[in-house]
Amino acid sequence: MALMITDECINCDVCEPECPNQAISQGEEIYEIDPNLCTECVGHYDTPQCVEVCPVDCIPKNPDFPETEEQLLAKYRRLVGESA
Repeated sequence: MALMITDECINCDVCEPECPNQAISQGEEIYEIDPNLCTECVGHYDTPQCVEVCPVDCIPKNPDFPETEEQLLAKYRRLVGESA
């Protein structure tokens, strides 16, 4: 499942540079996560790096984009240009 940033975001700028897929960008009011690019760091790290560095705990799983570990790994492989 892709992650999302809630309106509790304080725009501290620590999450964006941590994302290996460049899925995080500044939105109109708060940072946003592109669900098409978010793999929850599957393929890169054991845990989502944005969640690790977030000081306000505002990055939950996005219920609108349910994905299995296998689907996240397939998305990672597609994003980095690996064959399955």
